[in-house]
Amino acid sequence: MHTEKPGYGDGGASFQAAGGVAGIRRLVDDFYDLMERLPETQEIRAMHPADLAQSRDKLARFLCGWLGGPKLYHEKYGPIRIPSAHAHLHIGTEQRDAWLSCMQQALEQQPYATSFKAYLIAQLAIPAERCRTRD
Repeated sequence: MHTEKPGYGDGGASFQAAGGVAGIRRLVDDFYDLMERLPETQEIRAMHPADLAQSRDKLARFLCGWLGGPKLYHEKYGPIRIPSAHAHLHIGTEQRDAWLSCMQQALEQQPYATSFKAYLIAQLAIPAERCRTRD
C-alpha cells in the first residue's frame, strides 16, 4: 500500500521539518542574533526588552505549537493572543517587513529543505500581519 508523506501544515509535518524543539530554538536564536546586528532591524529590536531571553523563549514556544508540535507556549504563558500582545507597539508595514526579512535571513541559515523555508516564510507572513497596529 502506498501512502503519501503529509505536506507541510498537516499534523506535525512542519514541526518535524523544522527539526523539532531543538531546530526551532536554533531558528529563533539565529533570528534574534540577526536582529541584534542588522541595521534594518534596529527599530524592531528596540521594541523588545534589553534581555531577549524571554522573547526567545516565547517565540520558540509559539512556533513549536504553531507548527504542529507540543503547545509549549500555552503551557508556560497561557493562551496566545498575537494582536493584543502587540497592540501597545507601533508596528506598520515597514516594521512587519523588517521582521519578516530578519526571519527570512534566519531561515537561510537553517538546514531545512528549500521548499519548507519558502512555505514557512509565507505562513509567517500571516501572524506578522496580525501584529500590525497601524498603516
